[in-house]
Amino acid sequence: MSTSIEDLFVHNRAWAAQMERERPGFFTGLLAQQKPKYMWIGCSDSRVPANQITGLEPGEVFVHRNVANVVVPTDLNCLSTIQYAVDQLRIEHLMVVGHYGCGGVLAALEGIRVGLADNWIRHVADVRDRHRDLIASIAPEWRHDVLCELNAIEQVVNIAQTTVMLDAWGRGQKVTLHGWCYGLKDGLINNLHMTVDSTEGLESLYKAAIAGVAETRRG
Repeated sequence: MSTSIEDLFVHNRAWAAQMERERPGFFTGLLAQQKPKYMWIGCSDSRVPANQITGLEPGEVFVHRNVANVVVPTDLNCLSTIQYAVDQLRIEHLMVVGHYGCGGVLAALEGIRVGLADNWIRHVADVRDRHRDLIASIAPEWRHDVLCELNAIEQVVNIAQTTVMLDAWGRGQKVTLHGWCYGLKDGLINNLHMTVDSTEGLESLYKAAIAGVAETRRG
């Protein structure tokens, strides 16, 4: 059954009424101040909703999404969001969450032209090129999954090297970065074991996470 714009307003009112019945004062509580412990950087894909996947309530996770969950030092939109989350909201955990079946990653893997977004997806193609030998060693049917994982790991490294994180860790603030990948087919999050809480040992953590991707038994 198709949904019209008008239906969205109907659904919104029904949801708001239900929430107020079941949890009186819910919206009043949200007016206070958001104090999330978590930030989620994920793909814009409509099938990957941060709150539902993690079971977190509104106000408990700060979210930034873009095509293929990419973080690059020239993207002031993403970096400003990270800076606000770290410096102002004082989050404790920042998760970069890729997802299997990502269209942006597939475009990078296979060199598919999609339009203006090709310029953005070039960042994922850089990940593909950096790990060309690893990807070539994987059976063709699993290469898409592997690049989704590699991309999430690489974005954690990118965040760890931002001035925001260097400053936060330099002043002793406890913020941990995580690399995950979400499965559309089963709804489960795969921990890629790229967990970083300082720049110390970053290279060894990175190498271990990449090795973990290469050694994963698939199928």
